[in-house]
Amino acid sequence: MKKGISIWSFTEPDLKKCFETAKDAGFDGVEVALDFQGPVSMESTKEDILAVKKMAEEVGVELYSVACGLYWDFNYTSDIEANREKAKEITKKQLQVASWLGCDSILVVPGAVDVVFNPASEVIPYDVAYDRALSALKELAPFAEELKVNIGVENVWNKFLLSPIEMRNFIDEIGSDFVGSYFDVGNVAYIGYPEQWVKILGKRIKKVHFKDYRRAVGSLDGFVDLLAGDVDYKAVMEAFASIGYEDWATAEMIPPYKQYSETIIYNTSNAMDKILGRK
Repeated sequence: MKKGISIWSFTEPDLKKCFETAKDAGFDGVEVALDFQGPVSMESTKEDILAVKKMAEEVGVELYSVACGLYWDFNYTSDIEANREKAKEITKKQLQVASWLGCDSILVVPGAVDVVFNPASEVIPYDVAYDRALSALKELAPFAEELKVNIGVENVWNKFLLSPIEMRNFIDEIGSDFVGSYFDVGNVAYIGYPEQWVKILGKRIKKVHFKDYRRAVGSLDGFVDLLAGDVDYKAVMEAFASIGYEDWATAEMIPPYKQYSETIIYNTSNAMDKILGRK
C-alpha cells in the first residue's frame, strides 16, 4: 500500500508547508480537501487547481484523493431540498477538482440520520435518509463515470449505514463501478470489527482511512494515535491482503496535537510503517 496523510491532520494553513512536512515525515502523498474557500475550493478554477498539482509535484508528494467536510452542512439526506441540491453541486465540483488534480477518488459523506457533534442538526428518519442518499448517488454516478473518478462513500458517525452488509448492499444498489466504499478503519471500531468490514466489502473498497479508537470511551473522545487503541491492525492488514487491496492508506488524525502539532505527522508516519510492514 501507499502511505498517505489527510490534510485535516495539519494545523498549518499553508498548503505547500503541509506538503513539505508530509514529504519530510516519509509520506508518499497527501489527501487534500475541498472547502468553500482556499486553494482547493468551490471557487477554484482549473488554473488554481493545476497550480496546486504543480506545487505537490515540486515538493515530491502525490495527490490521489479529494475529501470534503462540507457535507455536514449540506447533504443528500436533508429535509431541505436546497441543501440536498447543494450537496450534489459539491460532489460535482469535487469530481471535477479530482480530475484536474489527477486523483482517482473523492470522499463523500452520504448523509446522516443525525450529526453527533451538532445537537442542532436535523433528525432524518432512517428509511428516508436511505432513499434520498441512494437517489442522489445514482444521479451522480454518471458524472463520476464520465470523469473516471471514483466516489467513495465513507462510513462515519452518522447513525446511517451501520453494518458492512448494509453498506455492501447500498453500494450494489447504486450499480456503478465508480461508486464504492471509502472505508475508515477507526470509524467502525465502536460498533464492530474493521477486519470483518474489509472482507465483506471486498473489491468495493476504493480508498482507506487509518485511525484508531478505544471502545471503552464510547464517544468521539475515544479516537487516539495509531496503535494506541483497540483496532487489531494485524488482523486488518490480513483482511486487506485477502481481498487484494494494495491502494492508498490515508491516516486521518483528528484532532491534531494541541502543542507541537506537527509531531503527530511524524508519529503517525512511524506507526504506519509498522502497520504496513515497512520497518
